[in-house]
Amino acid sequence: MAKQGQPPRLALEGITKRFPGVLANDDVSFSVAPGEIHALLGENGAGKSTLVKIIYGVQHADEGRIFWDGEEVEVANPKVARRLGIGMVFQHFSLFEAMTVLENIALGIDEKYSWRELQQRVTEILKTYHLPLDPRREVHTLSVGERQRIEIVRALLQKPKLLIMDEPTSVLTPQEVERLFETLRQLASEGCSILYISHKLHEIKALCETATILRGGRVVATCDPREESARSMAEMMIGGSLRDVSRKRTADFGPDRLKVIRLSAPREGPFGVPLKEISLNVRAGEIVGIAGVAGNGQNELLAALAGEMDGAEHGAIFLNGKACIAANVGERRRDGMCSVPEERNGHGSVPGISLSDNTVLTARYRMGLTGQGFIRYSAAEDYARNVIDTFGVKATGPKATAGSLSGGNLQKFIMGREILQKPDILVVSQPTWGVDAGAAAAIHQALVDLAAAGSAILVISQDLDELLALCDRLAVINGGRLSEMMEVEGISIERVGLLMGGMHGEDDASAALDQEEHSHAA
Repeated sequence: MAKQGQPPRLALEGITKRFPGVLANDDVSFSVAPGEIHALLGENGAGKSTLVKIIYGVQHADEGRIFWDGEEVEVANPKVARRLGIGMVFQHFSLFEAMTVLENIALGIDEKYSWRELQQRVTEILKTYHLPLDPRREVHTLSVGERQRIEIVRALLQKPKLLIMDEPTSVLTPQEVERLFETLRQLASEGCSILYISHKLHEIKALCETATILRGGRVVATCDPREESARSMAEMMIGGSLRDVSRKRTADFGPDRLKVIRLSAPREGPFGVPLKEISLNVRAGEIVGIAGVAGNGQNELLAALAGEMDGAEHGAIFLNGKACIAANVGERRRDGMCSVPEERNGHGSVPGISLSDNTVLTARYRMGLTGQGFIRYSAAEDYARNVIDTFGVKATGPKATAGSLSGGNLQKFIMGREILQKPDILVVSQPTWGVDAGAAAAIHQALVDLAAAGSAILVISQDLDELLALCDRLAVINGGRLSEMMEVEGISIERVGLLMGGMHGEDDASAALDQEEHSHAA
């Protein structure tokens, strides 16, 4: 923390940024002290991303001033930011899969090192900050947590005085999150300031000393997260009461609506993951979760279940007792299945066509949006309007193009389009990806209500907290294999984390857990 009379490491005064039709940042002022871990919170569209891009020199403010160690500066571009001592670890990594860790690091730094000097510096950083990573390994062989460490090492090579972290734990196991926090706390103890962006409010409470909360582009509150609850911070973000998800847990489920037996399928794309003999069942009224770090076969699983693989999968899939391994997407939808893919732009929707036309793509059978070979445009518009109204989608109306919506609003529309069809089976990947706390609660309640009405729901999510709150049972997918199915009540988070990290069986996970507990005790 700053010593008495010491200027802030970073201070923003009156930062304002306008885009056509949008005031992204409106007179934003706050400061970050040396050695402080400072959270930046807000709903989607609150202005967080724009603000950190201004700090890092990717964008420029229309009005306002930036002070660095007490002196006003102009951050013209990221190279100037790095020269000042500002480092940034982005949410989406910029790495070359076929190159080694060291080669990727060399491509992303401004300083000129000899190869031997670079190896030495990287080894020193890995040792100093306890970051387990082999500089010689190729990136495509690494876990997501290991890939993030490349970005962290790349930033630390610049010797930053301020490190910006954008949603850094969204794809990490619980164990990797704790390792990351240890690194950030060590950096802060050495005087490096951390500006931390995350929607996981329990992490903010555990890590951060101060939080600045944005809403509608303006600073609406500053607080000490350690003295707040996750709920109180969420309510500051949305400017109102957070809706509780009401669910009556029961073991009284109906028959299997979805049953999968030894399903195998090829990888999706050159860096995908093939599925290996996956078996699971989801009963009427039940919500089953699939946890896992991104890139472990989730996309292939959804594609195989939804019928998008065109006969490439092997094994057996039953919908309401009817074998459908050979059925295509349209046939499976007729038989009662709806699905929501992870990629909303281009896969879950067509950006260039209207919302009403996008409803026709998936709801034409169940909602009667076509008849005698023709589209019933008025019915499609009515259905799109119902989705917009029910799920609070911010859009100009059914004729707005999908591409004109923000990511969070498009996610709400796609989820609503499928849920309101009241399918027998709903398979959904990342249901609340990119939506704010209030919208996430509404989507969760809609899924709970759908299950209560007798639907079977399979939720594939990287957000373990979401799965624990929603699901009756869950399994972990890693390397295209599915772990044993576990009851959520009384589940061991440590065991789930180990399974996410690559332990494929109960015995392996138990042994690893015992070893980890023994090492902590030692």
